[in-house]
Amino acid sequence: MLGRAAKLMNAGVNLIVLLAPNDSGRPSHNADMAAAIAALGAPVFACTPGQFHDMMAATLKRGDPRAWAARAGIATARPEA
Repeated sequence: MLGRAAKLMNAGVNLIVLLAPNDSGRPSHNADMAAAIAALGAPVFACTPGQFHDMMAATLKRGDPRAWAARAGIATARPEA
């Protein structure tokens, strides 16, 4: 998975990773994998379905998804330290 993500990004793909919410609405994910993908430079976060279209609009306008998430009060995964 990590190798594929790196290959895509090296090919110029803008990769955004959306974490899947669990039944309580909290992101359910592998924190180590999220941090590793974030270290590649891809934004990794969870947003609600209502926020999704705003995030995509900002991204398609070549905006920074991390900046959009920060403005929306959404925490993003941090790269491994």
